[in-house]
Amino acid sequence: MKKIGLIVNPIAGMGGSVGLKGTDGEIYKKAIELGAKPTTPQRIEETLSLIKRKDVYFMVAPDKMGADYIKKFDFKYEVVSEIGEETNATDTKRIVQDMLEKGIDLLIFVGGDGTARDIYDVLDLKTPVVGIPSGVKMFSPVFALSPSAAAEIINTAGNQFIEKEVLDIDEEAFRENKISAKLYGYLKVPKNITLLQAKKEPSNVSKSEEDIKEEIADYLMENLEKETLYILGPGTTLKTIADKMGVEKTLLGIDAVFNGKLVGKDLNEKGLLAIIKKNHKSTIIVTPIGGNGFIFGRASKQFTPEVLKLIEKENIVVVATEDKINKLECLRVDTGDIEVDKSLNGFTKVITGYKKETITEVK
Repeated sequence: MKKIGLIVNPIAGMGGSVGLKGTDGEIYKKAIELGAKPTTPQRIEETLSLIKRKDVYFMVAPDKMGADYIKKFDFKYEVVSEIGEETNATDTKRIVQDMLEKGIDLLIFVGGDGTARDIYDVLDLKTPVVGIPSGVKMFSPVFALSPSAAAEIINTAGNQFIEKEVLDIDEEAFRENKISAKLYGYLKVPKNITLLQAKKEPSNVSKSEEDIKEEIADYLMENLEKETLYILGPGTTLKTIADKMGVEKTLLGIDAVFNGKLVGKDLNEKGLLAIIKKNHKSTIIVTPIGGNGFIFGRASKQFTPEVLKLIEKENIVVVATEDKINKLECLRVDTGDIEVDKSLNGFTKVITGYKKETITEVK
């Protein structure tokens, strides 16, 4: 039997929908005050429902860190260690150490970059992992593309592994609209790179790239419609567009513009739902994350399935420089809702310059 450890960060991703850009430290308490709901149960249950191999024996963390979810299925398992009412990184590290001593062959973890760092602190390169994306900041390439991709990796995992980076993202800086990332270490993952997300690539800030962003902004400005709410996702390309509109942009947040005026700044899910419902027509403008191609489901978790259900697919505008789009296999979505993901799949137009467009697949 293959011994698989399972550990869930129960608060991972809770800051996303309410616009807090993470839940490190005590921020999750503020997220709860703002009405955030746990996202990890749906993510792990989707993965477990798709695991088909029979040669597995799970060693799971207690209660909301693992056992609460696996008991809904028919897997053979045992509970490792104990936890209190509130959990933290110390619990994660202690439980992973206990699993390691019991000889696990693979560790499944559910969370974001912060959870990956905690896992690395114990595992280093001793045992391979599969990361199920459930956080807000998921820039490390140790994560599967989605829960279904994680299940496929587990179903097909053999004895070949590769090392992937764990990135240290400064969450305080992230909340201040700055991405400060450095290499934290490496974890081993099953060798199936088509199902793993790519590492985030930094934005190209060369003069030519800045000129292209200006061209994209100019083209969009010529095609703006009156009485339409424009919702601007995060990123430097969107900031260039906002500058052309004459409004201040939250670099890593979501803002809304109506008839040339900023009507929503750094909006969370609740704010987005309210402002969209007030307007007759709404258009979302987004740019993919460099390297992995996600337009929804990473970093901008305020774009929840409930928000996206209110926006027609043809009213989602994707913009990107040719340099960025040419490095991507496709565009990706992982909203947490399979039906919403399916509605966004297919081919879409991407604006890459002044009167320049390309067609790219969304998966």
